[in-house]
Amino acid sequence: TVMSWRGVKGGITAAKSGHEVVMAPTTHTYLDYYQSQDPGELPAIGGFLPLETVYEFDPIPEELTAEEAGRVLGAQAQLWTEYLPTPGHVEYMAFPRLLALSEVTWSLKERKNYADFLTRLNTHEERLRYLNVNFRSIKTPPNK
Repeated sequence: TVMSWRGVKGGITAAKSGHEVVMAPTTHTYLDYYQSQDPGELPAIGGFLPLETVYEFDPIPEELTAEEAGRVLGAQAQLWTEYLPTPGHVEYMAFPRLLALSEVTWSLKERKNYADFLTRLNTHEERLRYLNVNFRSIKTPPNK
């Protein structure tokens, strides 16, 4: 199984060559990147990966045939913790982006709708609060 984390090209090549693939590109799945460009945001390794970018990810590239696409097992998020000193910090970096990636991996491309996702996210936020999970609220402006 090939983990394609330096973009999707390696995953495409692997799937076309008959190998199983997990898509994990830095551009869409690295949750240790900043969620906003606010200087007051919790420390991160660098980069910028807003919620909408995660949601826009399609783990099955269009250039794959149906047979090749069947070799894409799914996607994986990465959350390296060298800059995340507490469990609460890790939770904050993961949520709600992990919810977006979850929906991306289980939804058909033509059924995805970011506005609908944001509506559902309100319910998820209530659940996260109830569970005492630290997260970045969608009510926080994206660049603040």
